[in-house]
Amino acid sequence: MNGRETPVHRRSALRSGAGALLAGVLTAGCTDNRGTAPASPAHDAPPPGARKAPGAVRPAQGPRRFPGRPVQIEYGPRDRARVALTFHGQGDPALVGTVLAEAERTGARLTVLAVGSWLDDHPAMARRILDGGHDLGNHTQNHLDISTMDETRAYAEIIGCAERLRRLTGSIGTWFRPSRTRYATPLVQRLAVRAGYPHLLSYDVDSLDFTSPGVTAVTRKVAGELRNGSVVSLHFGYPDTVAALPLLLTEISRRRLRAVTTTELLT
Repeated sequence: MNGRETPVHRRSALRSGAGALLAGVLTAGCTDNRGTAPASPAHDAPPPGARKAPGAVRPAQGPRRFPGRPVQIEYGPRDRARVALTFHGQGDPALVGTVLAEAERTGARLTVLAVGSWLDDHPAMARRILDGGHDLGNHTQNHLDISTMDETRAYAEIIGCAERLRRLTGSIGTWFRPSRTRYATPLVQRLAVRAGYPHLLSYDVDSLDFTSPGVTAVTRKVAGELRNGSVVSLHFGYPDTVAALPLLLTEISRRRLRAVTTTELLT
């Protein structure tokens, strides 16, 4: 993070004046991911918005094969008014809870690609994400540069997170996204398929929020590139992203689009 970032307080404060700010942002003009979310503080209490269901918990949804789709998916159908907001899953659980609650307030559903080490520190977040109706997937165990790894190390990164997801949810997750890169190498694609993921999830809209450019820049970047079928890359753990989300959801609604999970986008 840079010095321009400011702390996030209450979700209601973020929503106030969202319409006016959005208008100003859009009037102003509507890669590789090498960023890493700020370290998460210790968080022993249940995450914000967490719900405990009575009785046994069903296993989470697993990966699906989408016939006719490539192994590496960047976007969904262009003839349907749907988009997928996908989040690289690590960061302060309080910020994550704020993002999830804001999405749920508007009926939006997200896709979260969780880092295994983050789930080790905050295991309750896996069930919190699923209880909100969101997709939960695999973003490697340690969020290192998987493109530079040999076969043994790269597979360990994929399967390490998959095992944690299975332990916490009963499933290896719906998607795999490689760490610190937009596109998986042929080796990583092959290893992900071996681990049980028929498809890898890339994206066609990069918010660049991990560079902490400010709320206006994040909102303008996404709004300027968003269209039917878009898969948007965002990150938990950055106040710019938390503050921009209500504006993005307002813009999605204004365009009569729906923010859905990536599974729904492709179904």
